Amino acid sequence: MENDKIKEAVRAILNSVGEDPEREGLKNTPERVSRMYAELLAGYTIDATAMINNALFEAEVDEMVMVRDIEFSSLCEHHMLPFIGHAHIAYLPNGKVIGLSKIPRVVDMFARRLQIQENLTRQIADFLMEVLKPHGVAVVVDARHMCASMRGVKKSQARMVTSAMYGAFKSDPRTRGEFMQHINRPLAEDL
Repeated sequence: MENDKIKEAVRAILNSVGEDPEREGLKNTPERVSRMYAELLAGYTIDATAMINNALFEAEVDEMVMVRDIEFSSLCEHHMLPFIGHAHIAYLPNGKVIGLSKIPRVVDMFARRLQIQENLTRQIADFLMEVLKPHGVAVVVDARHMCASMRGVKKSQARMVTSAMYGAFKSDPRTRGEFMQHINRPLAEDL
């Protein structure tokens, strides 16, 4: 990431809205924004193979493996405003499982890019299909978009839900239904 170019761009924005980039409160803003973008867009620099780090394990599991309510934040590629939500992911193992911590890391790897939610959902599913070669993958992403709440239509409670279903989740209504029941069931701490 070219930090100097980002700092120059932030200074230009501050000047163009009538601010003084040298005033006390803004003096370090270009540097802070540059560091923020490096963090929020770190997904471009992640090595997926290193992230998985051999955390694929042989397992004789033939039932659904699911991780739900994975918090994430991303930046909309249209307005560079955040969208924030949860991802719910399941797969049907085909001789291998992946370490639990890797699934949220996969979500973050793709969320930490300029993105639209529809692509984010598909990228997560495609990656897990490629790495695990399971009998199926299901991904549902539910998020609130600041570009829809802070500007434009200004609907702060509107949420977008996207899904990607592969294998048995796409072809077998019972498997898909079980996944959706898990998503809609209250968490134990909510009971």
